[in-house]
Amino acid sequence: MDGKKPYMVLIFIQLIYTGLYVICKAALDNGLSSYVFVFYRQAAASILFVPLAIIFERKSAPPLPFPVLLKAFMHATLGITLSLNMYNIGLIYTSATVGSATTCSIPVNTFFLALLLRMETMNLRSLPGGAKALGVALCLAGITTIAFYTGPHLNPLIHYHPFGHKTSSTSDGPAQQMQSWIKGTFIMITANAAWSSGIVLQGILLNDYPSKLLLTTLQCLLSTVQSFFVAMIFERDVSRWKIGLDTGLLAILYCGFVVSGVSYYLQTWCIEKKGPVFLAMSTPLALVFTIICSSFFLGELIHLGSVLGGVLMVGGLYSVLWGKGKEDVVRESINEDVKNSVEERGAASPFHPV
Repeated sequence: MDGKKPYMVLIFIQLIYTGLYVICKAALDNGLSSYVFVFYRQAAASILFVPLAIIFERKSAPPLPFPVLLKAFMHATLGITLSLNMYNIGLIYTSATVGSATTCSIPVNTFFLALLLRMETMNLRSLPGGAKALGVALCLAGITTIAFYTGPHLNPLIHYHPFGHKTSSTSDGPAQQMQSWIKGTFIMITANAAWSSGIVLQGILLNDYPSKLLLTTLQCLLSTVQSFFVAMIFERDVSRWKIGLDTGLLAILYCGFVVSGVSYYLQTWCIEKKGPVFLAMSTPLALVFTIICSSFFLGELIHLGSVLGGVLMVGGLYSVLWGKGKEDVVRESINEDVKNSVEERGAASPFHPV
């Protein structure tokens, strides 16, 4: 049973993210302001993390130099505040399925950014390097497919939908709907690129400040303040700040406590048990779950273009991960050979200490 736990946790994590796409889409389509939503979501996450940080890190908290605080502010701005606001806007224009599909591009985007910053390498003459290049190309092809090709759709089998939402796009003509779809897709891709940049920056930041819980808490607090000012600028109508007992409140609580809290802990546990690649490989599961759940709960029409684009991005994800995995194996083998060679030369030396 213990051997199956990581796989069960993995599926549960992806179900959590499926709920994120479906519930957020329902809340936004039912009138929740995307800017106010981000602020309340981050405020809820801060309420969760601040007591945990005080309880577990109050005695062992490392000092926080100003340069680290400045980096954390930049990371919160790019990787959280900007990416979440843009993602929600893109979700309004598209669908929960597209939101889940484009998320598959995040590991590929992260690799590409790390390559530009010379944190990763890619030798096109080697098979693993070619696989990584192919993965990036497949990811770009998937993005293009989702944006410019909708294709035929499958009608939902069930016509009663618990989160059935209002749509304002039904009165628009096909040209306007297509324009909104393209705009929403590229806004969402930009949001994912910002999130990928945040992941790369967080890797750098963790080297300067190794406390993961304190760093997460600090970033939640900073993004809460930033999101508040963003919402104040773009959402002047006071009535849009009111939250009732509806899908808006459900989305805020779900994202703040379940996504930011439960999934964060479970992902850390999974990475500790099986490594980050094991977790990244499960990303496409959320796409499959979202296609099913968005059709059942929201009554979304699943477009062929979204499915094909998602498949291309999943292929790109696995291609990059396969190439990176092969290069890591080769690198570890070379390091082991060098270590053994050094030890053999040391043992053969007459000055080798007894």
